[in-house]
Amino acid sequence: MTPVIEFKNFTFKYRSQVEPTLRDINLSIYPGEKVLIVGPSGSGKSTLAHCINGLVPFSFPGDIQGSLLIGGKNPTDIGIFGVSKMVGTVLQDTDGQFIGLTVAEDIAFALENDCVSQEEMYEKVAKVAKEVEVDSLLDNAPGALSGGQKQRVSMAGVMVDDVDVLLFDEPLANLDPATGKRAIVLIDEIQKVRNATILIIEHRLEDALYKSVDRIILMNEGRIVSDSSVDEILSGSLLREHGIREPLYVAALRHAGCDILPETNPSHVDTLKIDVYKERVKKWYEEIHLPEKQPDTETALEIQKLNFAYVSKKPVLSDIHFQIKKGEMVSIVGKNGAGKTTLSNLICGFLKPDEGTILLNGSDIADKSIKERGEKIGLVMQNPNQMISKAMIYDEVALGLKVRGVQEEEIKERVYKVLKTCGLYEFRNWPISALSFGQKKRVTIASILVMNPDILILDEPTAGQDYRHYTEIMEFLRRINREQGITIMMITHDMHLMLEYTDRAIVISDGQLVADDTPANVLTNEAIADKAYLKKTSLYDLALKCDIASPSSFVERFIYYEREVERHG
Repeated sequence: MTPVIEFKNFTFKYRSQVEPTLRDINLSIYPGEKVLIVGPSGSGKSTLAHCINGLVPFSFPGDIQGSLLIGGKNPTDIGIFGVSKMVGTVLQDTDGQFIGLTVAEDIAFALENDCVSQEEMYEKVAKVAKEVEVDSLLDNAPGALSGGQKQRVSMAGVMVDDVDVLLFDEPLANLDPATGKRAIVLIDEIQKVRNATILIIEHRLEDALYKSVDRIILMNEGRIVSDSSVDEILSGSLLREHGIREPLYVAALRHAGCDILPETNPSHVDTLKIDVYKERVKKWYEEIHLPEKQPDTETALEIQKLNFAYVSKKPVLSDIHFQIKKGEMVSIVGKNGAGKTTLSNLICGFLKPDEGTILLNGSDIADKSIKERGEKIGLVMQNPNQMISKAMIYDEVALGLKVRGVQEEEIKERVYKVLKTCGLYEFRNWPISALSFGQKKRVTIASILVMNPDILILDEPTAGQDYRHYTEIMEFLRRINREQGITIMMITHDMHLMLEYTDRAIVISDGQLVADDTPANVLTNEAIADKAYLKKTSLYDLALKCDIASPSSFVERFIYYEREVERHG
């Protein structure tokens, strides 16, 4: 069979760079295959994708050595338009992909460019919209849709052109767990119905493997490190060595001292031949003893009967009530559009509640201005670029103190101290533009920590980051939580983060509080997970397969082992 994509001794160097981004790539992908591409940030995954969809060299010029054929043709000969007829790309940021004012117009865009007759256009748009389940949204504006709906519209926009290859760049990055699961199911169905070739680039390995893939390509430093089956790569150590997070059930087997073998089918917890591992897992579980729970501290933040609506009689939040204790790390979870960000905006004073009370350290803060609240409650947005207003790191971190008239000597002392805490002191005289995404995130956290807040609220602190950067930012947050006693609330879709780093999960669904419990209890409760569009952890399934009576206890012991034994010795 002839490959649909074929790299031979392929090396690529961007025009502005000294060293190649891709080195000696040899890769053949065949029609109808589904391939998952993983690797740490900067490994060359995105550049490989840009070569496949024609952005290299047509939008990103550079030097090419070796050869690349798409559908048996050289991309340089057929141009980016020719490549687009064979390869359709669904971007991580779907908003950057919309053209039309309605969903129907957006899907039809490629057909209009091809001068397809109106009758055929209506027929094709209706057919592809039904395939991706957006046929009821054709008159809606794309920008008004949820994250999952936007992604399906983007899929329809590339599928309508009958492309042979569908390339998904981080399809799960901005989706809640259940919507992400549905996206993976949909991609799987499209592959089966159309026999399309599917390429998925994703950091969230376990979620991407919810449906089977033919191969995993592991990249690092511009090279292909491994090209193997899922069973083979999960059995070895390459993923861990290259900073990729293994599925949780695989991590649990390793912690229990199991030697994972390809023939036991470790690619899915459902297919795993557990008899080989069961006794060892049970023994490990029984030997872990959890420490006694510490007594509750004073209350840092209390929400009482909070109600809010943007439009009258359409409540976004209804009767929200919970307490957060001083020094806690808490996750706020729920599906896209559940009201989590609205809640943080109410706490910070950007919005005013219709009813209810917000107490900070026991005092009602209804009469406090945004500036006054900002001295005690810091909000870190998902995208650091939306928070940064100065060119230099020192100036950005000092800004809040300068605005409040603090003396220059004290500013310098406080800024230097917080830069050391955040691991940014050596960069103090650098321009922010020279920093990585993760470093910029730490600058935004530093600019809030310098105010000595009581509470830090972070919106999706780890979105789109690989496991190494995820671990760096979370270990840093955990350190400031422990050493400085700062209370931390995290709005997140990341179930790993919720399990690993927080002691409580506040679950919101359709504007209502549906649970306030430990992450282990939430992610082993099917009713709560379904209602809030979360995803039951694979540790739950592993516990059941091993005949462990209390899956939530198994999850709690796994978390304790990961946090205290594995990571901190």
